[in-house]
Amino acid sequence: MRCIIVTGMSGAGKSMVLKFLEDIGYFCVDNLPPSLIPKFIELCSKPGTDIEQVALGIDIRGGKLFADLFSCLSEITGENHKVSILFMDASDEVLLKRFKESRRNHPLSKLERISIGIMRERELLRDVKRKADYIIDTSHILARQLKEKINDIFLDNKVFDSMIITILSFGFKYGIPADSDLVFDVRFIPNPFYVSELKALTGNDVEVREFVMSCEESQAFIEKLDDMTSFLIPNYIKEGKNQLVISIGCTGGKHRSVTLANELYSRLQKKGNSVVINHRDIDKDALR
Repeated sequence: MRCIIVTGMSGAGKSMVLKFLEDIGYFCVDNLPPSLIPKFIELCSKPGTDIEQVALGIDIRGGKLFADLFSCLSEITGENHKVSILFMDASDEVLLKRFKESRRNHPLSKLERISIGIMRERELLRDVKRKADYIIDTSHILARQLKEKINDIFLDNKVFDSMIITILSFGFKYGIPADSDLVFDVRFIPNPFYVSELKALTGNDVEVREFVMSCEESQAFIEKLDDMTSFLIPNYIKEGKNQLVISIGCTGGKHRSVTLANELYSRLQKKGNSVVINHRDIDKDALR
C-alpha cells in the first residue's frame, strides 16, 4: 500500500492537495491523530477493502499528538507499505496574507498576532520538514499549477524536482519584490514606452517582443542570464533550496521586463525545470 502523509504549514495548501490526491484515486482522511495511523493502515490493508493508496492530512491541529508522528510511522514502515511525507510550505509573508484574506486565526496564535502563530508552527515542524520526501512551496504557484505538480509526482511518477522557479517581472517605480532571490535591472534596454504605437501594448504582445528582442543588448542579456541560471539552479537544488524567485525589472513593469521574463521562462521550461511566471505590474498603468 502507498501512504502519503500530507503535512506542513497551515495555509500552505494541504487541504487542496488532499482534494487533488482524491481525484487521482487516493483514499483521503484529514486531521487524523498520528497515533491512529497504524490501526487505520491495518484496516485499509484487510482483504476485500480494495484500498491501495491512502493520503492522510496530519498537522499541528492535533496538538501534542503530532509529536507521535515518526514513532507511529515507524510501526508501518517495512510492512509492504510505502510511506512518504509531503510537506507543504509557503513564505511567512504569503501565509500571513492568506490568513488575513480568509479572516481566520492561525491555530497557534491564540489571542496573539497571526505572525506569532506562524513562527511557532515553523519551529514545531522543523524536524518534519527536514525528514520530508517531498517539499512543495506554494508561495507563487496557482491552484492548477499545484495540481499539475501533484499529478506529476503521484500519478505520472515523474522524477521529483523540489525546486519551483518563479520568474517575476516588475516595475521599479512600484518597488522591488520583497521575496526576490535574484534581481535584474533591464532599464538599459531601449524603452517601447516612447514608441507611440507600442506604448499601450505590453511585453505579451508580439510587436513589443520583436522590438525588445531586436536589440543587441537584449540578446546578450538573455544569453548571459540563461548561462548564469544554468549554473545556479543545480547548485541551489544541491544546497536544498526549494523555491527560487528571479525578478526582472524595468521602469513600469509592462514592456521590457515582461518580454525578457517570458524569454527566460520559455528557456527554463524547455530544460525541464518546474517554472511559473508572474507579471506583477503589467496592468498597473492601465488601471491608473
